[in-house]
Amino acid sequence: MIYLDTSVALAELLAEDRRAPRAVWQQPLISSRLLEYELFVRINARKLAGSHGPPARRLLEQVSLVELNPLVLQRALEPFPVPVRTLDALHLATMVFLKSQGVKLRLATFDRRQQKAAAKLQIPVAFRI
Repeated sequence: MIYLDTSVALAELLAEDRRAPRAVWQQPLISSRLLEYELFVRINARKLAGSHGPPARRLLEQVSLVELNPLVLQRALEPFPVPVRTLDALHLATMVFLKSQGVKLRLATFDRRQQKAAAKLQIPVAFRI
C-alpha cells in the first residue's frame, strides 16, 4: 500500500515536471484526511478551484483517507527522530498508526525531510527523488 503525501498529489494535479511514476497510481493508496484539506487550501490559494477542484475530488476518490483520530493526534505530539514540520508530523503519525495496525506501507513523497523521517521510522519510500 502506498501512503500518498500531498507533494505527490499536488504535482499530479498541477501537471508539474516532477511527477510520481505511473506505478504509484496503480497501487492501493492511503493517506491522512489532512490530504484533502492541504489540496484544497493550495488549490484555492492559487484560485484554481473551478479548474482543479473536480480533478482533486476524483484523485481523492482513489485514496483511502484515515481520520485524525486521538491516537494519531497523540503520536504527533511526541518527538520524531528528526525535526519535522507540523503537517508532516501529522502525516508521519498517521503512518506510524497504520504500521501499528499491521498495514505495510511505502511512502510516496517529494519532500526530502519527510523521506528522512520516514526512513528513521522504518517506512520505506515508493520511489527515490
